[in-house]
Amino acid sequence: MERLGTGIGWRPEIADAVERMPGLDWVEAVAENVCPDHLPASLRRLRERGVTVVPHGVSLGLGGGERPDEGRLKALAERAQALGSPLVTEHIAFVRAGGPLTASDRIEAGHLLPVPRTRDALDVLCENIRIAQDALPVPLAVENIAALLAWPGEELTEGQFLYELADRTGVGLLIDVANLHTNHVNQGEDPAEALSELPLEALAYVHVAGGFERDGVWHDSHAHPVPRPVLDILTDLASRVAPPGVLLERDENFPAPEVLKGELDAIAEAVERGRAAGTGRPGGTAAARTGTDAGSRLGSATVPGPRSGCSAPDAASGSSSGSGSEPVRQRLALAQTALLSALVAGTPAPEGFDRARLGVQARALASKRAGVVAKVAPELPVILGDGYRTSFLAYAQRHPMRGGYRLDAMAFAESLLLAGRPEDPAARRKLHHWWRERSGPVPRSRRPAVRVARAARRMLLRGTGRTSHTGHTSSAM
Repeated sequence: MERLGTGIGWRPEIADAVERMPGLDWVEAVAENVCPDHLPASLRRLRERGVTVVPHGVSLGLGGGERPDEGRLKALAERAQALGSPLVTEHIAFVRAGGPLTASDRIEAGHLLPVPRTRDALDVLCENIRIAQDALPVPLAVENIAALLAWPGEELTEGQFLYELADRTGVGLLIDVANLHTNHVNQGEDPAEALSELPLEALAYVHVAGGFERDGVWHDSHAHPVPRPVLDILTDLASRVAPPGVLLERDENFPAPEVLKGELDAIAEAVERGRAAGTGRPGGTAAARTGTDAGSRLGSATVPGPRSGCSAPDAASGSSSGSGSEPVRQRLALAQTALLSALVAGTPAPEGFDRARLGVQARALASKRAGVVAKVAPELPVILGDGYRTSFLAYAQRHPMRGGYRLDAMAFAESLLLAGRPEDPAARRKLHHWWRERSGPVPRSRRPAVRVARAARRMLLRGTGRTSHTGHTSSAM
């Protein structure tokens, strides 16, 4: 893989500013927000200029109990091909739980949640990554995530977990130094120790981002300036190895273009300080001393194949890539379902978790969910006004997300209408019209109970439409 250099996360809100940035080497785009058949014009122009574009996935859930979804893998592969990307990246996280392994309804987190650093979870993650590697046309790199909470009974440090993962699968590592800082504040983990344990020869590139601290908890917001401690971790990393690429992430609260450029300059300066320190560092790596691109090996010998058999059965642990791994997968799936249910459905906290920290994570998930729904359905905050956020957070406490954010927005609107809300007739009429415009035909079920429930819901919503039109039958019906 060629050196990537300095880059920034491409977002539609800053597309024009990104295109005008001088000396930009590459960008990263959220894979799920890119349609391969209709690439954004800005990304096409960047590609024509020779700027590398890397798709960054957020929905695979490689750390979950289930095997990766074939449809999601195919979609990620299509984006890599459409963008001509040298690699794709994802996260070491789980994003949903439930389903067949637990005989329960599947629920979505809408967020990246930490995988327990146990041997069982590592076995499942290794197998899932091998499945993904086989399905993708380019190398895969996976990112460490920020965590607000820790699993009880963990068996490995973050550095040990990542080292074994890379060693067993040959996967590349995307190291987020902001996430190392987050885990330092929230979990007391030493970033320098984590870096010392990593197989830096597997480094694909580095993420840098900002956040904020509240009540002793660091929130990885991607909406605030990059703080000095994060830049210091980047400098430490650069003193150990020459990063093939470094990228600034910013997802909202976008500053002026010159402020973004200033952050990129600060990142470049932090890397240079690390390189200078690495030249005289005892035991410093050859890559740091000479500028050798450690990542250049990533696209050849390191990434395609495992160095030790992740898929080979382990008689001691009972794990393998075949049917023998199902009990391990089920144990992991049950544990993750219990945790996610406590976070989004109000069920009791699983044993061993910090209940206060679970509350912080639950509120953060609900807040993020409200914010994203407001983005994908911007009409809802307009219709509901100041009452949008309060209404949505109350809804979220009783209704876990079962699909994507657009379906969540529809379900939220439907729940309000069924409850005869909002109280203002004009607002209720607007909400009903919005909901009807976006409600597609639903296949009929042959189950009598489902048909009765659907008929009752339809009658209630029709009633809502009539009352909201104050005596006139809704033409949208």
